[in-house]
Amino acid sequence: MAHHNELGKKGEKLAIDYLLKNDFKILETNYRYLKAEVDIIAQKKDILAVVEVKTRSTDYFGNPQDFVNPKKIKLLLSAIDYYVVEKDLDVEVRFDIIAIIHQQNNTKIEHLEDAFLHF
Repeated sequence: MAHHNELGKKGEKLAIDYLLKNDFKILETNYRYLKAEVDIIAQKKDILAVVEVKTRSTDYFGNPQDFVNPKKIKLLLSAIDYYVVEKDLDVEVRFDIIAIIHQQNNTKIEHLEDAFLHF
């Protein structure tokens, strides 16, 4: 497996552990709908958190969260709209980013709640 794929998988595992420690229930990981993939769908009380995980080994080229582009946001919106209707959920939907910088034994995790607005 390529190094960036391994780093991405490790980042998703770190994000799941972080969410569980913060009282979220993980409902789905790597949820797919058409061309969209949602890294994590988690719930805490009546909030459905749609979480995009961005992991980098350095912030030299920018913060991890800066790499969530408008196309990705549009795909996340379509996937989660389908998910909520399919599961007949009555929840508030929030789009979060968990940005991780992981260098050897040093890891920085930043949870950005309501990272972008849906419209």
